[in-house]
Amino acid sequence: MSKPIRKVVFPVAGLGTRFLPATKSVPKELLPVVDRPLIQYAVDEAREAGIEHFIFVTGRGKTAIADYFDHAYELEQTLAAKGKTQALNMLTQMRPPAGAASFLRQQEPAGLGHAVWCARDLVGDEPFAVILADELLKSSPGCLAQMVEAYGTTHGNIVGLVDVPKDHTDRYGIIKPGARDGRLVAVDGMIEKPSPDAAPSTLALVGRYILQPTIFEHLARQDRGAGGEIQLTDAMAHLIGTQPFHGLEFDGVRFDCGNKVGFMAANVAYALEREDMAEELRAYLRGIL
Repeated sequence: MSKPIRKVVFPVAGLGTRFLPATKSVPKELLPVVDRPLIQYAVDEAREAGIEHFIFVTGRGKTAIADYFDHAYELEQTLAAKGKTQALNMLTQMRPPAGAASFLRQQEPAGLGHAVWCARDLVGDEPFAVILADELLKSSPGCLAQMVEAYGTTHGNIVGLVDVPKDHTDRYGIIKPGARDGRLVAVDGMIEKPSPDAAPSTLALVGRYILQPTIFEHLARQDRGAGGEIQLTDAMAHLIGTQPFHGLEFDGVRFDCGNKVGFMAANVAYALEREDMAEELRAYLRGIL
């Protein structure tokens, strides 16, 4: 029987250069979609999937992420004194329990695979999840919960997938698909950012992974791949054929918040679902479109 998925790794050390100058002082993961930062959506998704331990791989200038998930005594005391219990309860509920969050540093920008490898001692010898917070996936249940449910049947490794336009394959890790069972597809191979004419499919990795700890053996080689970085995709490719490896096509709406248009689209979509602002925003959009 497979071990449950209890831990998640959030690689949050990136510089967020596409959002400069805002990210000069504010980590990209703390940029808000409406009034909640991207990293909070990722943590909420992990919680829904049954995750118990949250591991943040940060970098220089990212201490604000740890501060965000800590107590804010002055703010909380002020809210309590003013009787703003709803806001106070919201802050309390958004925090991971004491001891459930760990923070460590990726000391060089060596790629996603390197960031995940940095978490090896905290993950230990058990399967774990990885969430890229700038991929905001909107669904109920969440993408990781969908993957955890599938993992109960497939075991091994599972990656989240979305179908992308053929001319966008050079932006993503792309899988070579095998046998399909509904939204679940066997992964026969994968390649990082192939040109459209070399891509084995249009099924792209969407920043959600469930991996076995043997991935660390391959990441430990520190092999450099696309962009001169240590690629998680390359290490995962070594697991194919040695362990069960599947992809699950995500059932929901994806917002690529690593780019400005995707980030703005997410803000509009989430705001239009809010009773406190949807009507006013919809009227404004009608007036300018």
